[in-house]
Amino acid sequence: MSSKRLEGRVAVVTGASRGIGYYAAKKLAEEGAHVIAIARTVGGLEELDDEIQKVGSSATLVPLDLTDFDAIDRLGAAIFERWKKLDILVGNAGILGPTSPLGHIDPKKFDDVMAVNVTANWRLIRSLDPLLRQSDAGRTVFLTSSAPRKCRAYWGPYSISKAALEALVRTYVHETKKTNVKSMLINPGPTRTGMRAKAMPGEDPMTLHHPSELAEHILQFSLPTNEENGRLFDFPTQELRDFEQLTS
Repeated sequence: MSSKRLEGRVAVVTGASRGIGYYAAKKLAEEGAHVIAIARTVGGLEELDDEIQKVGSSATLVPLDLTDFDAIDRLGAAIFERWKKLDILVGNAGILGPTSPLGHIDPKKFDDVMAVNVTANWRLIRSLDPLLRQSDAGRTVFLTSSAPRKCRAYWGPYSISKAALEALVRTYVHETKKTNVKSMLINPGPTRTGMRAKAMPGEDPMTLHHPSELAEHILQFSLPTNEENGRLFDFPTQELRDFEQLTS
């Protein structure tokens, strides 16, 4: 009998070609999950596939721009055709967008941030919710930020999009309370990623947590034995917070 805790389970991970998504996908695969890895960067996906094969697991690589919403619909249909269910969804992909005064932001760039950080995650839920409900223990984990609570100057598009993402996940939690689906938000805090380097170019990346450290927590909330639901895990403080605390 396998000791791998996700043997026979299927996971979708977005933004899987680097950073947090890469290490989350690898960690889920180490525990036996078949990972459907989504990202725009084919090279990064192929590198991930090599790592997953090394740990004796398997992946399906999906080179996809998440703003191709029709492709997200096709993804749900393809997963249903092959597996009839989905056990885990890790909504990790996100973009920083412009850091600029609200009045100076190009409308197209604002729309791009909302499309990737909010609309794509809604489209994923729309496409994959029926499959998650077919699992005996559907689990979703979405990556958020402290930005919606800080609302710092010049970070408008990112802060607004993450606030909308949190509202999306909170709503989904209420809609799935009587099902086997459980959903969590994670705030990674300052982490050694490409997005963080872009946001804080003068920062020493070696002073930050490595994204692999976060992967263990994503795994824990993805396990069928996980009973946490509708809460935010704040990685910097290691605290679990009820959604009601987020607005206080």
